[in-house]
Amino acid sequence: MTQQTSSALGRLAGIAAAPGAEFMFGDARAAAIRTGIHAWMDLMTAERTKPEFDAPVGPAPEELVIRDIVVGDGDEAKPGDTVTVHYAGVEYESGEEFDSSWGRGESIQFPLRGLIQGWQDGIPGMKVGGRRELVIPPHLAYGPAGGHFLGGKTLIFIIDLLKVG
Repeated sequence: MTQQTSSALGRLAGIAAAPGAEFMFGDARAAAIRTGIHAWMDLMTAERTKPEFDAPVGPAPEELVIRDIVVGDGDEAKPGDTVTVHYAGVEYESGEEFDSSWGRGESIQFPLRGLIQGWQDGIPGMKVGGRRELVIPPHLAYGPAGGHFLGGKTLIFIIDLLKVG
């Protein structure tokens, strides 16, 4: 889905959800427009393929780095929301993949409060349909080396936000 198509559909969905839409379109038609547009956007987002990771340049950052690859225009994630995502994660230093929902063949849903701090800080503000890269230093991921197998490592995630709530 191109950025222009996604943006136009998002605007149309917003019109169909706006106060008075039922008056303009009728209750059933406004609901059908919203449902159809969101289903099409979900399909386009779901058809997005597993991301490719560029090799990082330079030393690992000491703070969270957030980069939008594709800006979505659906519902916006807020702190503590439950989100449905597709994601892949690699180690910053080696580029080795350690986890991927694509590898399991299905998206995953979870509350942000239950995730590593880098996700709790990096997902809010993202909108459905978006793809975001998070580069997460150890103190916002799994802490220092020695505990978790990813402890002491800077991690890179690419996340597609499929649904909020």
